[in-house]
Amino acid sequence: MINKKGFTLLELVIVIGILAVLGAVSVLVLNPAQLFAQARDTTRIEDMSVLRNALAMYLSTVSSPDMDGPDALSCNSCFVHSTSVAPALLCGGRHAGATSQIAARTVAGAGWVPVALTLVPGGPALSVLPIDPTADATYFYSYACNNTAKTFELNANMESTRYAALGSDDKETNTKDGGNNDNVYELGTDAGLDL
Repeated sequence: MINKKGFTLLELVIVIGILAVLGAVSVLVLNPAQLFAQARDTTRIEDMSVLRNALAMYLSTVSSPDMDGPDALSCNSCFVHSTSVAPALLCGGRHAGATSQIAARTVAGAGWVPVALTLVPGGPALSVLPIDPTADATYFYSYACNNTAKTFELNANMESTRYAALGSDDKETNTKDGGNNDNVYELGTDAGLDL
């Protein structure tokens, strides 16, 4: 009687073939590019929420809030973080005013959100201003304000098919975020988010 131990070459080839098919199906079903895009969108959603909360705390605790900063900037501008490629004119159509590109991430009033968050009693909720995970001419954060009404708007562009307009977890459509641009994630305190 012969006692066989181990696998035959044919059995190994069959198992390797099955694993290859399962691997290919997994890659097609999971779509790693979309998973990475969803992860970046999740970061965008969290960043916008944290920044909105920091600005709301500033508005509620500082006696004379200045929404366009101490450096004689103007709420007539759209403020963006930019270090190289300039975003499209008028912040990609997100705002009505001119674009001010500011590379700084400081929370002391000279950053791309020109609000002195350091004036909040107990210190700012952020150590630096967040920037978009991609930070290019298509994907960037923007800020606009109305210094008279003491309101603001923050914007981000979603990248994944899940979070973009008409996706399964759409964050951009006006009925979802209350803004005036169906292709941008908007939040803030401005009524209609139409700054």
